[in-house]
Amino acid sequence: MRKQTLDQLVASGEKIAMLTCYDATFAKVCAAAGVDMLLVGDSLGMVLQGAENTLQVTMQDMIYHTRCVAAGAPETLIMTDMPFGSYEHDKEDACRNAQALLDAGADIVKIEGGGLVETTRYLAERGIPVCAHLGFTPQSVQQLGGYKIQGKTEESARKITQDAIDMSAAGACMILFEMMPAALAGHITETIKTPTIGIGAGVDCSGQVLVIQDLLGIYTGVAGKNPADYKAPRFARNFLAGSDSIQQAIADYVQAVKKKTFPAAEHSY
Repeated sequence: MRKQTLDQLVASGEKIAMLTCYDATFAKVCAAAGVDMLLVGDSLGMVLQGAENTLQVTMQDMIYHTRCVAAGAPETLIMTDMPFGSYEHDKEDACRNAQALLDAGADIVKIEGGGLVETTRYLAERGIPVCAHLGFTPQSVQQLGGYKIQGKTEESARKITQDAIDMSAAGACMILFEMMPAALAGHITETIKTPTIGIGAGVDCSGQVLVIQDLLGIYTGVAGKNPADYKAPRFARNFLAGSDSIQQAIADYVQAVKKKTFPAAEHSY
């Protein structure tokens, strides 16, 4: 079986079900359960490494985990985060680092922020598929003052909308919206031709993504903190609750995304 392209997924008219995972075992289970795309996220800094944020994750980390996921799901479309410091300052460095991730097994690379139009265009012109990450951008957590919803004010909503339009025009093949009002994400999805993926951005995006540890209800916060003090984000849902296996929980997530029953209102802003 040949790997589907993003164009084929979008042309099918179905919602795209994506999960974030970091290893071959979970990648293989996700593929068997019908997940359309896998994201190798720099969230591994918190989920796997126990850090406070994603900022210490390296290119070596992302290359290693991309190889692991690609080994477990060779026929599944894979997106990989470009880590902090690997793309922001020099578009030629960004190109070299993006190519290293493609060589490791990624099909698409993801960069954060809307001010990277020239970098996006530079990569796209060289045949590197780019996903733009807008709304809450974890690599900017310190500048944003913590894990806060974006796009709530008129000015912020206008900026995110324009960033999405600009990144789409620059050649981004996909845009990911995180932690922003569902109405805003839905409006932008209708406005641009580029497919969108939401996480805490409502049901009207072209697809959804969750971290697999959140889907299974097993992530309890970063190392060194009491698990009892951890509160799962609003956009997360434990699909393992009431399911008899991990694979069934993942399959239930896929069906919920495609039937538009997830995210529901209680998972949205």
